[in-house]
Amino acid sequence: MIHVVGGLLVAGGRVLLGHRSPDRRWFPDVWDVPGGHVEPGESGRAALVREIDEELGVTVREAREHDRVHVPGDDPVVLDLWLVTGWVGTPVNRSPDEHDALGWFDLDGLPTTQLAHPALEPILRGVLEQHPA
Repeated sequence: MIHVVGGLLVAGGRVLLGHRSPDRRWFPDVWDVPGGHVEPGESGRAALVREIDEELGVTVREAREHDRVHVPGDDPVVLDLWLVTGWVGTPVNRSPDEHDALGWFDLDGLPTTQLAHPALEPILRGVLEQHPA
């Protein structure tokens, strides 16, 4: 089982997504939440803070566990999603080999047919409905 975390960075009625590079082995050429693997012995929160800093160059200040997505398959994945409502810094793409673009999306602009997993759409919609502009 592969354990990963993802950050739902929400501000001004929009959520930040990264477009995964087309040459990525897993989930290429789709929009996804920033995040990554939980290292052995690392807590989910610690992994979130580390991954968000590595990928976006921001320091997470306010986050809470929000949801869990199970992705079955040969290498099953458990994705723990964290709602991030407070951070220090301005998100920038510090991992261009992983994401070729970042984008802020509101409810009307969600790339619903291009998400890494279908379970993300209702989660993203719910978050945006709870945190309007």
